[in-house]
Amino acid sequence: METQHQRLLIIDFGSQVTQLVARRLREANVYCEIHPYNRVDANFLKSFAPQAVILSGGPASVTDPDAPRPPAELWELGVPIFGICYGQQVMMDALGGKVESGHHREFGRAYVEPTGAHRDDPLFHGLFEKGREEVWMSHGDRVTRLAPGFEVYGTSPGAPFAIVGDPVRRFYAVQFHPEVHHTPNGRILLRNFTRLAGFTGDWTMAAYKDEAIRRIREQVGDKRVICGLSGGVDSSVAAVLIHEAIGDQLTCVFVDHGLLREGEAEEVVTMFRDNYNIPLVHADESELFLSALEGVSDPEEKRKTIGRLFIEVFERHARAVGDVEFLAQGTLYPDVIESVSVSGGPSVTIKSHHNVGGLPEKMGLKLVEPLRELFKDEVRALGRELGLPERFIGRHPFPGPGLAIRCPGEITREKLAILRRADAVFIDQIRKHGLYDEIWQAFVAILPVRTVGVMGDARTYDYACALRAVTSVDGMTADYYPFTHEFLGETATRIINEVNGINRVTYDITSKPPGTIEWE
Repeated sequence: METQHQRLLIIDFGSQVTQLVARRLREANVYCEIHPYNRVDANFLKSFAPQAVILSGGPASVTDPDAPRPPAELWELGVPIFGICYGQQVMMDALGGKVESGHHREFGRAYVEPTGAHRDDPLFHGLFEKGREEVWMSHGDRVTRLAPGFEVYGTSPGAPFAIVGDPVRRFYAVQFHPEVHHTPNGRILLRNFTRLAGFTGDWTMAAYKDEAIRRIREQVGDKRVICGLSGGVDSSVAAVLIHEAIGDQLTCVFVDHGLLREGEAEEVVTMFRDNYNIPLVHADESELFLSALEGVSDPEEKRKTIGRLFIEVFERHARAVGDVEFLAQGTLYPDVIESVSVSGGPSVTIKSHHNVGGLPEKMGLKLVEPLRELFKDEVRALGRELGLPERFIGRHPFPGPGLAIRCPGEITREKLAILRRADAVFIDQIRKHGLYDEIWQAFVAILPVRTVGVMGDARTYDYACALRAVTSVDGMTADYYPFTHEFLGETATRIINEVNGINRVTYDITSKPPGTIEWE
């Protein structure tokens, strides 16, 4: 992506948390892009012209002959470089140090202390105020000899080369992961590196908006675009951004796939038509989707079926609008990362998303995805920059496949009706207790089991459900929300009394990882 701002390149070696490096840098208003190691060669480095480079972690061992490596030209760019975990190892290996396997594997919390000679180094500004810093280790290999020119900046009991640096070339590397939440002051370390590299923090959401509008105009030209509108913050921000760029060349299509929450279709259509003068097609396709999903229980098959039908519906409406060449979507960075890894890099696929992994290989429309490089909170910031009403921006995320992935096992109209009602009660409870804005996402999942209960003097044999509410910043990691027992008890009583078909309520206290936020 062309930009007039200072640019930092993150070379991805397959770590599941590479995107968090970008997240930390953006918090410091540093523009960065993630590119997989196997697409970064001498020509790429020349054209990208980064002001600094960060090497990510990764699952490989640098001792393997075919281990992923950056191009040799990287070390001759003359710009600061920062290596993280595998990035440290590949740096040492390339520049004349030594990395060995077979040492004690180190995973989890550790404490790093600075060496006396570097305690006051600019890299450590604002750090080590209590003498040591808590960090998160996750490695099997370790550096056993530094490359020429490098010095030890910090050590831990299990990593004698926890932080190293070559101040002449401005090459630095750490064995731990500063990007993760479990390294509390890791963002300060990354920010200090960018300051050493001369970054002034010149990338803002206002600048992103202007650049995104310019790119949309360049991509679309005088052609028409249809946008899949769900009413969530992602698609709403995408629609308004694209409308600012191309005006009445945009038509929004709201697809009711029969998997929406209670009253949602009417709410979304009314809300959008009342606030924006953008052509909007309300497509009731519930019968099409529910018929296709009948008997389907595999989560991936559900997602791919829904993705395929979405595209078919969009293509049909595109033909009705006429002269449409582009389909716009509110795809975000976490969608891309979990589906195909960042920019095609080597990390592992977790699950498909309906607007990424579920797309057919061959489709009749080109994609416009202006939010593809943003995290959820950045999309909300962009929405405010665009002037969207707060009720758009503050809505909890709702997945494209809708209630299909909150209904493990086979989907039936009966189960969807029960689920809608239970979900409405749960959200009503959250709002009544003033908790909605404290929670990232909340929903009910109906479980594929029936349980015995007793109501009055009668035996019941109904479904069990699970409540799910999490806190998060960007959706990549999440913790369960700590409701009081009183709230949970009151909510369970309401659901059982008000929702025919449920006689047992549980609360899901799984974090992400190891779980995902949604159940499927």
